[in-house]
Amino acid sequence: MARPLRTLLEPRAMIVAPQPEAVEAGAAMLAAGGSAVDAVLATAFTQGVVDPLMCGIGGLGVMQVFDPASGAHVVLDGLSTCPAAAREDMWADVFERECSDGYGYVLKGHLNELGRTAVTTPGILRVFEAAHARFGRKPWADLFGAAIGFAEEGWMIRPHVGGVMLTNEVAYGRLAYAAKLALTPDGQKLYLRTDGTPKRVGDLVRNPDLAAVLGQLARDGVESFYTGDLAARIVADMAAHGGLMTAADLAGFRHREHMPMVVSYRGRQIAMPPPPAGGIVIAEMLRILERFDLVALGHNSAAYIAVVAEAMKIAGRDKDEHIGDPDFHVPPLEMLLSDAYADAAAARIRAGERADLSRVTGDAKHTTTISCIDAAGMVVSLTHTLGVPSGVIPPGTGFMLNGAMNWYDPRPGRAGSIAPGKRRFSSMSPTIVLEGGTPVMTLGAPGGAWIGVALLQVLLNVIDFGMGMQEAVMAPRFSATTNAIDVSNRIPRAVQRAVEALGYQVVRSPMSFPFAAPHGISCWGNRLDGGADPQRDGYVAGVP
Repeated sequence: MARPLRTLLEPRAMIVAPQPEAVEAGAAMLAAGGSAVDAVLATAFTQGVVDPLMCGIGGLGVMQVFDPASGAHVVLDGLSTCPAAAREDMWADVFERECSDGYGYVLKGHLNELGRTAVTTPGILRVFEAAHARFGRKPWADLFGAAIGFAEEGWMIRPHVGGVMLTNEVAYGRLAYAAKLALTPDGQKLYLRTDGTPKRVGDLVRNPDLAAVLGQLARDGVESFYTGDLAARIVADMAAHGGLMTAADLAGFRHREHMPMVVSYRGRQIAMPPPPAGGIVIAEMLRILERFDLVALGHNSAAYIAVVAEAMKIAGRDKDEHIGDPDFHVPPLEMLLSDAYADAAAARIRAGERADLSRVTGDAKHTTTISCIDAAGMVVSLTHTLGVPSGVIPPGTGFMLNGAMNWYDPRPGRAGSIAPGKRRFSSMSPTIVLEGGTPVMTLGAPGGAWIGVALLQVLLNVIDFGMGMQEAVMAPRFSATTNAIDVSNRIPRAVQRAVEALGYQVVRSPMSFPFAAPHGISCWGNRLDGGADPQRDGYVAGVP
């Protein structure tokens, strides 16, 4: 008997990401029979070509994989590490202040943001290698075709990329991106116009050097990056310009594999990466908010915003106080996620107490994400980044290295201080939701310290308020990563006045879709439903 037409047309696999070229690459890999990991890696390599300030092979990231065929459920951690030459007090005498928005630290000469001294040991390729070896179906070399094609043939500057290139963050204590694009001759050639200004929307970028590097990785594997020819080229550039990273740092880097950190919320299991990734912040907020009838408060009402904002502030304060690299500071996860702690926090909120969160520091806003579910039920969520891009393109390679030294506190004796081999806390939190052990949702977001608060609201929108995924990622958001509450320009002004009447400072964003950029897929009843945040340029692709 013929299947109904609607069923025939429904996708059996789906992928979502913030770049259209990258989504194309992932969808093509799914259509060719690749696993969700294959599709995510093809997408990620393409993202590094067409979103070069957000991510790339010189970056870092975290991936979560659920594979029903093998029963595996793992987090692969490729967060970068401080080079061995780094010392806790090496920049103490040039420290000026924290960035005013909380994203990093200001040094005289911007040593931690621009140039070779800003670079940490990249980890993302080790994650890609491990994920493919364990969960890939297609040959490694097949994952690079789309990325190499876009690098060779060129791609057009999209609105979001163009906006990033024109960004000037001097007001926050960081540099204009034009300075980073102009740092190296390769950057000038790739991303600047003849008049020295950044390329604009519609301009073409061709990157044959990156195409050649990707071809080398496809042929020789990632070992070339860590111990082979590519490593030698990177290290030579570091040494010639006073960089911290050495051949030993690259050769010694190893990704970490963890069990996901899982908390229960309204009968579902929310699986997130453990520290130093950002799942703990979301987990703590969910534990507190489960003590409230959020639906009765009304979605995005003044009362709802106040309750959720207090949970955000409590979790943010606890992150600042307790969470760092577990190799250096053991986090009190059992205490923070206990019933007693959540009960006490909820009681303080009900009593009208206000948590004090004077400042939060987190990763840069320039990050990207991918979520994918394949026809066999494998679920993958990846978030990866350059941190604050360093501007460093090793000669003839076409890719930029991360600038994640900006994340480390240059003041000695603090949880986030510099130390050889140390990983900095990252808000990145690729997430999978399960119901009775079966995945029903996957999501992730770029957006620095806003990642946790944005993913929290998408989870609440779906689980508490029954929204579809696209509606959930589009719904107006708010944020409390300081004592002020920031609100989207689509939060009604009457609601803003009501929140202010409760005694809060409220800051209205001019943006319609601010505070990170969630992308996700739900699969209730095996029916796939995707959502792409409209502020980025990507979309959802279903594959029959």
